[in-house]
Amino acid sequence: MFRYLIQRLIAFIPTLLGVSILVFGAIRLVPGDAITAQLGTEAGMLTEVQRESLARYYGLDKPAVEQYFIWGGEVLRGNLGFSIRHGKPVLQVILERFPLTLQLAVMAVIIALIVGIPIGIVSAVYRNTFVDFIGRLFALIGLALPNFLIGTLIIYVLSVYFKVLPNSGDYVSLWDDPRRNLGQLIFPAITLGFGLAASLMRMTRSAMLEVLNEDYIRTARGKGIRERGIYFVHALRNALIPVVTLLGVQVGYLLGGAFIVEHLFALPGLGRLAMNAISQREYALVQGVTLFIAFNFVAINLMVDLIYAAIDPRISYQRD
Repeated sequence: MFRYLIQRLIAFIPTLLGVSILVFGAIRLVPGDAITAQLGTEAGMLTEVQRESLARYYGLDKPAVEQYFIWGGEVLRGNLGFSIRHGKPVLQVILERFPLTLQLAVMAVIIALIVGIPIGIVSAVYRNTFVDFIGRLFALIGLALPNFLIGTLIIYVLSVYFKVLPNSGDYVSLWDDPRRNLGQLIFPAITLGFGLAASLMRMTRSAMLEVLNEDYIRTARGKGIRERGIYFVHALRNALIPVVTLLGVQVGYLLGGAFIVEHLFALPGLGRLAMNAISQREYALVQGVTLFIAFNFVAINLMVDLIYAAIDPRISYQRD
């Protein structure tokens, strides 16, 4: 296990290096520059000397390759750059926004697990019945409706029929006011969790149907084991491998920031931060946020691989 961890940690390096090169090049292909985005219409009033002075101040006067190596060297020291708009180090801005995105992702995953997996199990156990039809209809609706439409419908129903609005905007952290915080995040979490629950339901149902046809399930029934024990002890545990895989990928996306939902409910999360940084040509902030998201993806994939071994003892990362 230790050898496997070392190998995966080493694999972090080329992955993050590739991501850093791609995002560094991509942001510079966008028309405009940081100076124009910062000054707006006043940028056209700058003289050539003033523009060159600002470019030298922000390090934009150097060739792109040299800029990349300067930035990469600072990243290795833990410095992701400085945000012009926020007047703070990029890492500090990210860490200020990340708790909201993390809490939103956790709440969405909890909702999805509570709803999706039980429906998937019941649908597989009662295959081709009315219960299965309702479960598959739920999954179809959840996969067909995009997040922004679900969020818009939630806001519309609450405002038109119940005469209330979701408590969005003016975000308050969980530690300052738990009740208000949960009131602000519950509807965005439901918006994100609905689609994820539908995906988990389909994956759970498919995996359970496959496992229930295995020989060891028939053997367990032959031994007189109760059906509930077969479903939840023997079948579900082996069916969780693809479910965990799907969940790991989706959590990576959620931690990257569900910018549409964050924008819809006026939440200052990581996704909204990234979109604002792109529109404002905040090179350092875009690069820092993207690198942070990529690190989350790689770390979560490593955790998923380790969870495999905990779920199924037959999986081992020891060399023969």
